[in-house]
Amino acid sequence: MADIQGSYDELFTAVPATLAGLIDDGDVGGAVAVFVDGEPVVDVWAGFADAGRTRAWERDTIVNVFSVTKTMTALCALVLIDRGRLDPDAPVARYWPEFAAAGKRHVLVRHLLSHTAGLPDWEGPVEELYDWTAATARLAGQAPQWEPGTAAGYHSLTQGFLVGEVLRRITGRSVGEFFAAEVAGPLGADFHIGLGLEHDPRVAPTVPPPGKDEDYTASAPGRDTPAPTAPTAATPIRVRDGNSLAWRRAQIPAASGYGNARSVALVQSLLACGGTVGGVRVLSPEGCARARELQFDGVDRVLGMPTRYGLGYGLFGSALGWGGWGGALVWADPDERLAIAYVTNQMREPAADNRGIELIMAAQDGLKGLRA
Repeated sequence: MADIQGSYDELFTAVPATLAGLIDDGDVGGAVAVFVDGEPVVDVWAGFADAGRTRAWERDTIVNVFSVTKTMTALCALVLIDRGRLDPDAPVARYWPEFAAAGKRHVLVRHLLSHTAGLPDWEGPVEELYDWTAATARLAGQAPQWEPGTAAGYHSLTQGFLVGEVLRRITGRSVGEFFAAEVAGPLGADFHIGLGLEHDPRVAPTVPPPGKDEDYTASAPGRDTPAPTAPTAATPIRVRDGNSLAWRRAQIPAASGYGNARSVALVQSLLACGGTVGGVRVLSPEGCARARELQFDGVDRVLGMPTRYGLGYGLFGSALGWGGWGGALVWADPDERLAIAYVTNQMREPAADNRGIELIMAAQDGLKGLRA
């Protein structure tokens, strides 16, 4: 059985046991954290940080969580909304005048956060993702693929630039700078959008699914999940792109965040606990509640599956969260004051990847015992 490191409440034994089972089944490495009432009840890790299995996964190992990064960017937007500096019902062009081009004058901020803006595809060179000015200029010049607000289509790479540029226009700071100063710093969370070279030794590079190499892309180009109805114009994003130093250094606020399970669960515990964790208030309870305001309920035309979107988060019953390409997941349930995070360097084919759900179920079993 895999050697589990870290600590956990005995009521939550099923969580480390599930993680051990994943490693025993062939996963290279991973970590899980469960927070209840803003405090950790599970903080465990196992396996290796490299494909060759020569470097153990350590307490401070960090990994690219891909689209789980969207929840961090959304949180930054919620902070600005909470402070009255950002109006979700305002046209994006109020903050970013150039965005009004190509018929986008009536696109609202909430459309960006709910994947309903009609700009789901990254259609430029991969290298342009590393150039903020070029990337945002490209998106500002694009026309929507549908009438904004009338349909949803997962904005896999574009959402972070769209929301991030609005944030930058308001604050004068990049998403990574704002997040570090206003969220991660106050909470003491080891999560980064735009990774400094000093953190490179701690990174666990992404490992492609068994039988695949670093040219592996998502089932639909540049997306996190299969998308049989999606257009084919999107630029493919390969595992080797995500493992590059250019990707680490860049701020791609929809997909290039680095952290461990502990940091992801800690930050998103804010949404589970009314905006205050460990005595640090980042959001008001009303600001947290905005995340669960339903923006879209129907079939996502990119993912090809039913989705419910709030302001920056997927909605799942009373819970909210999102997953990332490769398997990372965050889940926050305000009704239970529960936050769960799973991170891994081991990709699996999306259609056969139930790891995050298995861990959520294991954590919920422990919660029943805790609340009994």
